[in-house]
Amino acid sequence: MKKLFGFLLAILVIYVIYYDLTVGTLPTSSPQQVDAKVEKSAPPAKTGIPSFDAEVKPGDTVISIVEHRINKSLPVSIQDLIEDFQALNSGRTPEKIQIGSTYHFPDYSK
Repeated sequence: MKKLFGFLLAILVIYVIYYDLTVGTLPTSSPQQVDAKVEKSAPPAKTGIPSFDAEVKPGDTVISIVEHRINKSLPVSIQDLIEDFQALNSGRTPEKIQIGSTYHFPDYSK
């Protein structure tokens, strides 16, 4: 009797493994389409700060974009850069920039 029970248990285990590998036991969900909306930045406010527009690429930061534009290190403090960026972009913080969006950056080349 023990041999028959062991044999049936082995068959059951093999069937469960086969069923799990071929059909699966986890519920499958169909992929859902998500519509992402990228906000375009508004025109720069009348601040009197010279600026340029640039699209953010992966790995870019506000500092790296400005330094790349002027081809040297920042001539102002980081705090001044943050304040100017926020003034040009209606209060948007540099931490919230999104890849693929275009923003206004202060131009310190002059």
